[in-house]
Amino acid sequence: MNRFNRPTIRKRILESMNFSVFFFIAIIIAFLLGISFISSTSAKDQKQVLTDAVSRDIIHCYAVEGYYPPSLAYIENHYGLTYDKSRYIVDYVPVGDNIMPSVTIVEIHGK
Repeated sequence: MNRFNRPTIRKRILESMNFSVFFFIAIIIAFLLGISFISSTSAKDQKQVLTDAVSRDIIHCYAVEGYYPPSLAYIENHYGLTYDKSRYIVDYVPVGDNIMPSVTIVEIHGK
């Protein structure tokens, strides 16, 4: 293109609109990828938070009462443990009063 042959105003508008649309779509895609990454990270952290909460409540019960809790329902009623039961299965197996119980937390992937 030389200086005497300038593109028409209509052509310049269309070119700038194409750039704007492309830029807008790129921003939307970056935003959606960021949300997806944050969501997957948050889901991984939730299981760790539940594991820490159950362990903390078990140890707290032993420190206060002198024995480990007899069941998971006991922890829920007396120490305020709450979790999403439709998303996690907590297997609580008490061994004895002075032996720490076995706790297994399994995430349900169907939901």
